[in-house]
Amino acid sequence: MQPTKRTITGARYSADQAATTPEAALEQFYAAFNGRDIALLAENWAQTDEIALDNPLGGIRRGWADIRALYERVFSGPAVVYVAFHDYTLHVGQDLFYAVGRERGHFRKGDTELALAIRTSRVFRLFEGRWKQVHHHGSIDDSGLLARYQSAVLGNP
Repeated sequence: MQPTKRTITGARYSADQAATTPEAALEQFYAAFNGRDIALLAENWAQTDEIALDNPLGGIRRGWADIRALYERVFSGPAVVYVAFHDYTLHVGQDLFYAVGRERGHFRKGDTELALAIRTSRVFRLFEGRWKQVHHHGSIDDSGLLARYQSAVLGNP
């Protein structure tokens, strides 16, 4: 399977668009994340205790309440994080799809700015005709970038 050349930023998402296709569900997530829109993010994630998020800064979070709290902290803090999904493949089944690729973007907090490069996978499940995210995993290969990112997020740039 060849990776797609298309980059997903959320810019193609519109409020009247439902997450009825895998591409629309991904656009919805990136529109919510990059727009710091917790209500739209809540539409994108399944509202169950079985969902999970795992990344180097948030750790492992399970259930929507725990995941929401993490995103609320990110969105309400002084840091601005922007990412675009690229170099990805989609793997679609009848009621489940996953996307495996890379995110690139930036982190800004005060005078600190970092270019981000993150390996990302997202899993979505079909609920009543809408794709809802049930799992996210992100990792940073560059140990130096990871250390700088963690230090900046924790307030020790």
